[in-house]
Amino acid sequence: MVFYFKARPEAGDYTIYMGLDKHENEELIKYGFPEDIWFHVDKMSSAHVYLRMNKGQTIDDISEGLLEDCVQLVKANSIQGKLDVFSLRRKLFHYVSSQFKSGNKVNNVDVVYTPWHNLKKTASMDVGQVGFHNPKQVSTKIIVAHCKLEYFPFSVQVRTVRVEKRINEIVNRLNKTKAERKPDLKAEREAVNAAERAVRKQQLREKKRREEMERLEKERQAEIRSYKGLMVVEKMTSNKQIASGGKSLQELEDDFM
Repeated sequence: MVFYFKARPEAGDYTIYMGLDKHENEELIKYGFPEDIWFHVDKMSSAHVYLRMNKGQTIDDISEGLLEDCVQLVKANSIQGKLDVFSLRRKLFHYVSSQFKSGNKVNNVDVVYTPWHNLKKTASMDVGQVGFHNPKQVSTKIIVAHCKLEYFPFSVQVRTVRVEKRINEIVNRLNKTKAERKPDLKAEREAVNAAERAVRKQQLREKKRREEMERLEKERQAEIRSYKGLMVVEKMTSNKQIASGGKSLQELEDDFM
């Protein structure tokens, strides 16, 4: 099961989505799109939230409002706590309420976000666990409860933003757009791959066509230069030179006739 949300309208037509559990997260990690941006609450158990950017956009194109929607959603779906095996003897309700504190209620949490292609998954990792190919990080500044964007070096792939507190208005608005689907993630990704291959083939055809046109143009220019070479003054025969050759101009004209 995958949950889909619509970002604030003024930010543009963007979809935010997350999996039901850590097993679903494995599929999302495996079949993400090149435009996806991954969000997670640092040092907490949280949902893996993804933002699907538009084709050609990167992490640098995330607006302040769009970022705020994503970090508020991932914060609202996080929990803080540590498992105590002795607590398992208690009733489930008491266990959950005493051992875990919702990430909703924790202030000043750090949310990490990075492009999907920077996620690193190895065989030794637990289900739902990921690392980064490029782990270099940088933090943003925060004003009140809102996220303030800064300009980052293009080499920075992993970014961290501090979220001071939950903003109910944002979370409630996102939840109103929530839709549940059971997508075929593999098929969706294969369709994307097929479309990308088609684009690359078309680009290759266009490149070959341009190269052929350039080749023909070079040949044409070479022919023009060759023709001009035949017409240079030094190589032309004047009337005087013809006359000195033993025949008059009138005789040459008569021969031609």
